Amino acid sequence: MTAAPTDPDDPLAPDAPTSFTIGPDEVGRADLVLARRFPGAGRRRLSAIFVSGAVKQGRRTVKKGDRLAAGDVITVTAPMEEATRGPTPDPEAAARLVVLHEDEDVVIVAKPAGMPSQPLRPEELGTVANGLAARFPECATASDDPRDGGLVHRLDIFTSGAIAAARNRGTWQALRKSFGAGQVDKRYLALTHGAPAARECLAPLAQRGRKVVVDEVDGLDASTAFEVVERLGDWCLVECHATTGRMHQVRAHLALVGAPIAGDELYGGPPLAGVTGFFLHASMLALPTARGVITVTAPLPPEREAVLASLRKAK
Repeated sequence: MTAAPTDPDDPLAPDAPTSFTIGPDEVGRADLVLARRFPGAGRRRLSAIFVSGAVKQGRRTVKKGDRLAAGDVITVTAPMEEATRGPTPDPEAAARLVVLHEDEDVVIVAKPAGMPSQPLRPEELGTVANGLAARFPECATASDDPRDGGLVHRLDIFTSGAIAAARNRGTWQALRKSFGAGQVDKRYLALTHGAPAARECLAPLAQRGRKVVVDEVDGLDASTAFEVVERLGDWCLVECHATTGRMHQVRAHLALVGAPIAGDELYGGPPLAGVTGFFLHASMLALPTARGVITVTAPLPPEREAVLASLRKAK
C-alpha cells in the first residue's frame, strides 16, 4: 500500500521520531506491541499510523500483523505525545517503595503487592514509575519510553518484591540487553496449592488475550525451576528460578505442573484468606553491571508473612 502524502496539519505527520527496543516481555504482533506502548493513542489512531507507513524497523515498513522479536529496534515517525511524557511524580507512591539498592547507575526497590509497575495513562498515579519519578527524576530520561520511569523490567500488579530501574540511558540499554540475553538471575517465592509435580517446566508460552498458554509452534522458549521450601498443609512455599522472562511465566508454569498460586484465579489458583490478588514475590535479583554483579534480596511484605504464619499455626 502506498503511504498517503504528508500533510503538515495531519496529527500523524512525521515529527520527532520515537524509537524503542522490543524487550523479551513485549514480543508479539506489532499492533498489540504499540497498543501496550501507547495506551492513550486509541485503535483508530494506531490503525492510521500503520496505514501511513510510520512504523519502521530499519528501512522496512512494519505492518500491524508483523511479529516483533526481542531486540528489534522500532521507530515511529508519527508524533506519539503519550510516549514522550514521563510519569507524574507521586510522593505517596514513593513512600510505599523500599529502596533495596542505590548507586549512581541503578536503583532497586521493593514493590508492594497491588501496585502497578507503570502507568497506563499519562495522568495516572500510584505506580512504581510514579514513585521513581518523585524520588529519582533522572530515571524518566533513562528509558526509551519515559513512561517506564527507567524500569528495566516489570512485575505483575500483584507480584511484590524487587524491581530495578536505571538512572541513565547507557545503564538502561545495557541492562535491557542483559535481560534479553538471560544474564539476569531472578528468584521468586510462590505460595501454591499443592506441590509441583516436576522440578522444572520448559513449556513454550504465547500470549492469548489476558493470559499465556502453551504453544509448541509459535510459543517463546521459557524455563522455570522449582524447589519446595516449606510444606504448609495443602499449601507449599515454592522457590522459583526463572531463567527467561516471559509474560506470566512463573504463574503459568506452576499451574502446568499442578501447583497454581494462591489467589491466582486466571490460572486456576484457589483463594486464600489474607492474600491480596495472588501470592507471588520477587525475592532475589542479581544484575550484571559495569560495577560487577548487584545482588539484592527482598523480604516478604508483612501481610504475606502473616499469611504464612497463619498456615504454620494451622498445621
